[in-house]
Parts: sequence; structure tokens; C-alpha cells
Amino acid sequence: MDTPLSPPSRKNLVFVVTEDWFFASHFLPMARAAVAMGLSVTVVTRVRAHRAAIEATGARVVPLEAERSSLNPMAAGYAAGQLAGILKALKADIVHCIALRAIVVGGTAAAMAGIAARVYALTGLGLLGARADTTGRLSRLALRQLIRGPLSSRNTHYLFENPDDARALGLDPADTGVTIVGGAGVDPAAFYPAPMPPAPPLRVALVARMLWSKGIDLAVEAVRRARAQGIAVELSLYGTPDPSNRRAIPEATLRDWSGDGVTWHGPTTDVAGTYAAHHVACLPSRGGEGLPRTLLEAASCGRAILTTDVPGCRTLVRDGIEGLVVAPDDVAALTAALVRLAADPALVVRMGEAARARILEGGFTEDAVAQAVCGIYAELGA
Repeated sequence: MDTPLSPPSRKNLVFVVTEDWFFASHFLPMARAAVAMGLSVTVVTRVRAHRAAIEATGARVVPLEAERSSLNPMAAGYAAGQLAGILKALKADIVHCIALRAIVVGGTAAAMAGIAARVYALTGLGLLGARADTTGRLSRLALRQLIRGPLSSRNTHYLFENPDDARALGLDPADTGVTIVGGAGVDPAAFYPAPMPPAPPLRVALVARMLWSKGIDLAVEAVRRARAQGIAVELSLYGTPDPSNRRAIPEATLRDWSGDGVTWHGPTTDVAGTYAAHHVACLPSRGGEGLPRTLLEAASCGRAILTTDVPGCRTLVRDGIEGLVVAPDDVAALTAALVRLAADPALVVRMGEAARARILEGGFTEDAVAQAVCGIYAELGA
């Protein structure tokens, strides 16, 4: 009598990400897709309020305390040592590190644990990408040498949200070891077009963390200048300062900005409803983006986008098609763009329709991103 064959053991995929909220807001579809392809999935992160949401995907959550804003090499080294022990205990086959600090800590830990199959998902260069001075250039060079040097292995795959970041690390976006995806993707069934609200005024929504790097102050000043010219335009700010981010805008400043056509509403749990009440989405980023989720959601909701010519933002929005793209840190150009949009409601509608089509046809849906990432896992032996 033949002996039944034992079922093959499942491969162990471990996500490393600094904050549970970040994983819960961006990467749950990726975890669900990995579970669906038969992987045993664990998320190692700093646990606060989102454990249940992550575990609902079928993934396990393992806590790791590591402050993402800390640049202390000793603290990073200590976290890497802790993580290496976790990876060994989990018998990880693939380590998927999300965002810059997780790549540094997780890549070091994977090397210590002897795990060659690694995915380095760069979700933007942050302040390093936004700085154009010598310090910024030297920091990017050091990062490039680190990620492609000591932290690389014979089986490392690089995942980017825009081709500019790949080039910043000296990688060809067309290389077989490089994959460019549409950010974290968006669910077009959850974020869908609604009828435009009455106009005037032109209603502009800025939905983001309240950080100086997002150009919140630029949007406020541009709206004030446009209103001074007699343009009927209003700006709604949705989001909170991020206490773990050195670029957070103080709440007192946000409250002071409210008035003269500008209103800070705090966070929103209904992003689709927010865009439904506005004509235009605005994100005048100063740089360092991967591919902002807020722009994906706005485009999926069929809203024209006003943004800046920086990596990530320009990956999604083509000037004059899905919206208007202006130079970063240029309040005059931002003001002129608002004036143009306020004067041409038909253009706003056309751009919104093009933005929705861009999401559906350009690989920016959650399904498209998850399929691409699961293809990487398969290449790594999953």
C-alpha cells in the first residue's frame, strides 16, 4: 500500500514595517494576496491600534519596538539584532521590507539571519529625496552604496513606486531584479466617481498627513493669493500631524491657517466622501514621495489633480491630462493653476474622467499591484 505524500510545507513570508498603521492603511491587500497564494505570512511591526486589521487578512503579527524617526545607528543596530532573532524563530524564507528604515533594519537582520530572499520596497526617499543640497546628494549616495552593497544578497529584488527612485539607487527600472508598481494600489470599487458639487466656488481638497514636506503651506498661500484676485476658491485640509515625523506641522499653525477660504478639518475616515464634496485634489509636495495614496484615491474618485513635478506625483499625473503639474515650491505657479481650474469647469471634469481611466488602465489598482508582488514571491521560490 502506498504511503500518502505529506503536503508541502508552506513558505514563510515576513513583512518588516515600522508602524502597524502604515501597513494597515496601505498593504492589507498585499498580505491577503500572499495568504491566498499559500504563503504563511507574518508582519513584524510596532504594534499600536491596528493588530486586528492586519490579523484579519490571515497574517500573524509580531511586535517589534523601533522608533522610525530615530537616526541613531546604535538604536538601529539593536533593533536589527532583535529582528534577526525573530526571523530565525519564524524560519523566514522571504523577508519583505517596506520603506527606508525597515530596509536598513530588516536588511541587516536578514543578513544576520542568513536569509537571502529579500524584497526591498522603497516607498519614497522622504527628506533625502526632497533635499537638493550637498547633504542630500551625499546621503542618497550613501544610501545607494548601502542598499546595493552590504544589504544586498544574491536573491534581492527591488520594488519601487516610481522609476525615479530606482534611478536614484543606480538601478535601471527595466532590470529583471527591479519592479515598478502603482504605489500600494487603490480599490476602484471603493473609490468611485460621484457627481460634481455645485460651483462656484472651486472646492479643493488636500488629504494627507499634515507635514511641511507635503506643501500644505504652499496650498494655503496659493488659495489666499487666488482669493485676493477675486477667484472663488476654497481649500479643505484633511489630516493630522504625524508626531513621529520631524516635519509635522504644529496643530496651532493649522488652526491659525483656518479662515479666508481655508479650513482644517482634522482627519477623515471617509476619503471617498471627501473627494465627492470637492472638485479638485491638491498635493503640492516638495518631494520624497513614493506614489502618494491620496492621489490614487482622488484619481479613482474621478477628480482632477493639482500637484508638483516630483517623483511619484508626476508618475501618476500627466500635466494637462489628469490634472496640472507645477514646479515644487512655486506658489505663483500653484496660484495660476488654481485660477485656471476655477475658470474652466469643463476642463476639471475632463481631467477627472482621465484620472479615473488612468487608474483602471495604468496598473494602479490594488489587484494589479498585488499580482505584480506575488509574481516576485514566485520568482523567489514561494
